[in-house]
Amino acid sequence: MNDKSTIGFIGVGLMGHGMAKNIVTKGYPLVVMGHRNRDPVEHLKSLGAREVATPRELAQACDIVHLCVTGSPQVEALMRGPQGLLAGAKAGLVVVDCSTSNPVSTLALAAEASERGVPFVDAPLSRTPKEAEAGTLDTMVGADNATFARIEPVLRCWAGNVVHLGAVGLGHKMKLINNFVAMGYAALFAEALAIARKAGLSVEQFHAVIGSGRMRSGFYDTFIQWSLNGDPEAHKFTIANAHKDMRYLAAMANEIGTVNNIQTLVKNSFAAMEAAGQGQRFVPMLADFVAQLNGLPPAAESRAR
Repeated sequence: MNDKSTIGFIGVGLMGHGMAKNIVTKGYPLVVMGHRNRDPVEHLKSLGAREVATPRELAQACDIVHLCVTGSPQVEALMRGPQGLLAGAKAGLVVVDCSTSNPVSTLALAAEASERGVPFVDAPLSRTPKEAEAGTLDTMVGADNATFARIEPVLRCWAGNVVHLGAVGLGHKMKLINNFVAMGYAALFAEALAIARKAGLSVEQFHAVIGSGRMRSGFYDTFIQWSLNGDPEAHKFTIANAHKDMRYLAAMANEIGTVNNIQTLVKNSFAAMEAAGQGQRFVPMLADFVAQLNGLPPAAESRAR
C-alpha cells in the first residue's frame, strides 16, 4: 500500500511533463488534469497517473497540487470559480505554483487560500525542459517552514537545487529577477552577435572567444546553439513568455519604486519581436531578429552560403 501523498498536476507541457513524470516514477500517486496536447497526458497515464476533467476534481483527489502554466491569469482561473481548486479543496491541501507569476497576484491568492486552510506556495522553475525530464531543475520557494518541510520531498523528485527563500511571494519575486538576468544576457548576446557579424566576424569566431573565456555561462551555452548550430531544442523558452516575465518585473519595479533603466530596454527587445508576430519563436532566435534590424540575414542563412 502506498502511504505517500497524492500529487496533482495541472500543466503537463514542455516543463510540466518531465516534472510530473519524475513524481509518478518516484512512487507518488499522481492525478493530472486534461491538457490540449494529449501525448504527455497519455504517457503519464501509461506510467500510472489518473486523469480528471476539472481543477475542482483534482483538488478533491489530492494532498498537494502543482500548477505549471503560463502566468497569473491562468493560475487565477484555475484557483477561483465553481470548478476551481479552492472550490474542491479540503483544509490542508497545498497548492504549489511553479509558474512564473506576478507576485501581487500570488500574495492575493495566498490570502484567499489561507482563509480555507490551504497553504499556497510559489516554487517557480529555472533551467530547461531537458532538466525537467532529468529531474534536475532549480526551484526557488516561498513558503512557511512547516509547509516547506511537507512539500520538500516532492519538490526533490523534479528539482536538483531547491532554495527555500522564506515567506510566500519571495519565490516569484526572485524568479522575475532571475529571468531579468537571463533575458538581459539574451538581449546582450543577440546585439553583440549582430555587431560582431556586421564588423566582419563570424558566429564561430565570436564563440571561439566568448565560449572559452570568462563570459561563458550555462545560459550562453544553450543560447548560442541556435546561431552556432541551428539547434532549436537547446533553449526552448518563447519570446512571448520572456516578454510576459519582463512585464511582470517592470510592474514589480514600479510597485516598489525602483529605477529600472536597463530592464526597460531588455523588456522592449522582446516586446518588439512579439509585436512583429514572432512571439512563439524561442529566445535564442532574438539573435535573428536583431540581425535583421541591422540588415543581416539570420545566422543559419550565412552558414548555408
